[in-house]
Amino acid sequence: MPQTEGHSHGASSAPLLVPEPDVIVVGGGLAGVCAALAAAERGAAIVVLDSAHGGGSTAISGGVLYAGGGTRQQQAAGYWHDTPHNMFRYLQHEVGAGPAHEPPVSEATLRRFCDESVARMDWLQRHGVAFAGDLCPFRTSYPTDQYALYFSGNEKAHPYAAVADPAPRGHRVVGEGAGGMNMTGNVLWEALYDSAVRMGVRFEFASRAEELLLESGTGAVQGVRYRAIEKGTSDFARHKALTVNSTYYHQISVSFLANWYDRRAKALWARNARPRTLTAPAVVLAAGGFGMNKEMMESVPMSDRVNPLGTGGDDGSGIRLGQSAGGAVSHMDRLSVWRLMYPPEALTEGIVVSPEGCRIAAEDLYGASLSDAMIEQANGHGYLILDSRQWEKAKSQVQEQTQWPWRAFIYYLLYWAYQRAGSLEGLAQKLRVDPSRIVATVRAYNDAITSDNPDPVGKLNYRSVIAHGPFYGIDISIRKSGMLMTPGLPLGGLKVEETSGLVLNKDGRTIPGLYAAGKERGGNLFK
Repeated sequence: MPQTEGHSHGASSAPLLVPEPDVIVVGGGLAGVCAALAAAERGAAIVVLDSAHGGGSTAISGGVLYAGGGTRQQQAAGYWHDTPHNMFRYLQHEVGAGPAHEPPVSEATLRRFCDESVARMDWLQRHGVAFAGDLCPFRTSYPTDQYALYFSGNEKAHPYAAVADPAPRGHRVVGEGAGGMNMTGNVLWEALYDSAVRMGVRFEFASRAEELLLESGTGAVQGVRYRAIEKGTSDFARHKALTVNSTYYHQISVSFLANWYDRRAKALWARNARPRTLTAPAVVLAAGGFGMNKEMMESVPMSDRVNPLGTGGDDGSGIRLGQSAGGAVSHMDRLSVWRLMYPPEALTEGIVVSPEGCRIAAEDLYGASLSDAMIEQANGHGYLILDSRQWEKAKSQVQEQTQWPWRAFIYYLLYWAYQRAGSLEGLAQKLRVDPSRIVATVRAYNDAITSDNPDPVGKLNYRSVIAHGPFYGIDISIRKSGMLMTPGLPLGGLKVEETSGLVLNKDGRTIPGLYAAGKERGGNLFK
């Protein structure tokens, strides 16, 4: 919840003596703290510089990790058949199923991700992160508190289910989410942060890296120049309060308040932060993405129609630092858009059509995949069509399958944000969709079900006829604001050598001493 600011007193200008570390990590979110822990386990001395007060966008996330190949949780739920190779076959198809862009990750890296998935889950648990094998029995975009394992992607959809045996791989961290919400990203981060502190990792909050120190001639990174508000001062306390408030409002998607607190925190920091220098032979950039940087987002198609996910720290500063040392970037025009319409799962029984009245894609696809199809085929426009039986079934599932704040969104859909008509033609007119085409589209959908034939667009699950009036429609087009806002995440970042994590320059050579992790890396959803 929001915190109250303290009174301001001038921060001391006396330099803070910080022992020179072996590794400097820029950014204290999940990627940064994992990098710090991994280095600390190898005996390195670590300092983490974070422009806020830890957590990053992880702290406002659902706390879900995609893992498989035979995790303890999968086995507890009865899914003994998932293997690293089975997981690889699925992800290989998933990664290669998008638009014709530069591949986000090599086959070797993808295979390593799958082969090491169980070990990485065990590593997290050794550092205090709790998981469980309580499998969610219904389709969901995020499980309620009763469940910690679910089918989080396209595992059961066509053509993925034919490529690999479906297995649940969405592992939700167990714990109590912040702010009364059941999202447990903060629980994930806090467990790893506590472990890092116990291992001697030093965290410097309200500390923003502004320049990389480069060795003349070789260009090797040797440290950073940064500015920081001195810990223990009232300005430090005020900055923390402002940042915590901003994070809270980002989490509940009240952007105007989150941005207001962001601006105040940055203004306070600009007035009171003092310059410092820290040297080390290795610097890891893990400062987040660039979703909150309007200038950088202008080059991303559809970005003006999505509400970016993240916190004020996702301002692209880490990517810019990497570029200042000669780092190359990739995937800067890519955006992951998430129009998630379930739970309740009965909403998936309907169909999604374009303004021309044609099916866009199989409705049992993951919401981001359906969003991609909406963008590619209908310029981001789409309409969910259901009949009265499907509509009432969805209403009956709300209490069991949803939880606040998602429940508020579903109530908004089912009791306010819809059109209703006694006929499909009448509904089409209200939605401004081609009436004759939508009738033919529904007929083809129904005929495939009643004749037990394959669905026209490959839908495998949640098929039921649309035949009983009145009929209902929801405009699910991609939009930036309101209750039906669509979240999005840019995928661009620094190019890296995938085995070591070293940043690459424009000639494809590694920059000595400079690494990138998390959303700092191009194609970051796959690494």
